[in-house]
Amino acid sequence: MKLFFSIISLALLNIINVYAAALPTDPNIIVIVTDDQGYADISATGLAKDVQTPNIDRLARQGTRFTNAYVTAPICNVSRLGLITGTYNQRQGAYWYGKKASISPKLTTIPEVLKRDGYKTGYVGKYHYGYYSSDVRDFPLNHGFEFFYGYGGNGRQHFLIHNDDYDQAERKKLKSYKKRGGQHGQALEYGAFWNGFDRDNREGFSTEIYGEKAREFIQKNKDNKFYLQLAFNAVHNFTHQLPVDYLKKNNLKGYHDWDPDTEDYYTWYKNSRYPNNPEGRAHYLAQLEYMDIEIGKLLDSIEEQGLTENTVIMLVSDNGGATPIYADNGPLRGSKYLLYEGGIRVPLIVSWPGNFQENSVSDNIISTMDIFPTLTNLTSSATPKHVDGIDITDLLTGKNKHLEHQVLVWDTGHETAIRQGKWKLKTATDAQYAEYEMVDIELGTFLYNLDEDPGEKTDLSKQHPEIVKELTQVYKVWKKDIKQGL
Repeated sequence: MKLFFSIISLALLNIINVYAAALPTDPNIIVIVTDDQGYADISATGLAKDVQTPNIDRLARQGTRFTNAYVTAPICNVSRLGLITGTYNQRQGAYWYGKKASISPKLTTIPEVLKRDGYKTGYVGKYHYGYYSSDVRDFPLNHGFEFFYGYGGNGRQHFLIHNDDYDQAERKKLKSYKKRGGQHGQALEYGAFWNGFDRDNREGFSTEIYGEKAREFIQKNKDNKFYLQLAFNAVHNFTHQLPVDYLKKNNLKGYHDWDPDTEDYYTWYKNSRYPNNPEGRAHYLAQLEYMDIEIGKLLDSIEEQGLTENTVIMLVSDNGGATPIYADNGPLRGSKYLLYEGGIRVPLIVSWPGNFQENSVSDNIISTMDIFPTLTNLTSSATPKHVDGIDITDLLTGKNKHLEHQVLVWDTGHETAIRQGKWKLKTATDAQYAEYEMVDIELGTFLYNLDEDPGEKTDLSKQHPEIVKELTQVYKVWKKDIKQGL
């Protein structure tokens, strides 16, 4: 009799396990990409006392917040390339800023896979990889998205001015500035938004416009399965570009845009950055507040349409927080531009109420490359062979709490880093870009124990030469594989 009940109990347990593992198929998917957001700049982390992000916190309560999530690069263009292809950006020779960050024709993107499998696909906001014209593969409508509203240019898009005529006038002033021998001049992006293949000159605050367009896309496709990538340009430079009413209400003087006719670019640039801008943190937090409000409106819209339990939402920053614009990376050393933890470890939240674990915090080591294979698993789609990420569905459901990357590698051309478990080996050979961006870097080879020293303060390379040797070999094997290309 005991044997009979044991067999019955085992059978029931297997049924329960099968049921628990069976997730609904073809959920809606929203990937929210924030821009240069600090590791500590989510109030749910409790790391920064001056941060209030009630709606991002709300998303965290509905899902899992990761403390060891990484991007593939400490800057936005190649990092975004790694996310949308699920692949180390270095495989196609893209290490830093430049045109090599274009999407290779040998790479398949997330929206291309999902569109092929019947998803309605939309992109709202900044994409910032490769070329910015509408007739190349990098343009969202040419790599799997059916709807696009936003811009392609770099992080200098103006938050308040979106007009092609104004942009052309400013570019003429920039040309004159350079003829006069002006140094380091970079045009701010004042141009119109792309609305599909058309140009849309309009007034308004870009964060609010992106939120509005995202809600419109969801409303239009509420009866279909959809994939939406919502990429805010908040909280990127230049955070002083805030609505006048907000500045007045909060007694802020603000900061002026660069005028090529009257001032040197780099002098203006430095004066807007840490530690020279007394309102810098207030401007940054204002941009964060506006973005959090729009995320709240998005969550409300999903709830109102009864889509919450059928929608996977991921929120991630495109790279580490930019400390020169007053982002806070908490205990992590470094900033955007660098391979210290502050440049590559990012906020990441994944939510699917009723299906994934809720109000959970995970210390597992994962990468934004994992987004692609996780989504293809959830949608029963084929994962391209070039994908370097891993499917973390079982981690999100709680079925496998040990699932994580054993090794992650980074290479920017002037820095390298290898993380294996608690150990991180980092090298730096060039400080030129760091000096320009006003971030601190040490040149040389360093070994850190991230479990005990997440701030990378104590170099252990001399105490553990055997680990330096082991991780150096890991890098060499990775580099050899990367050089084989796609």
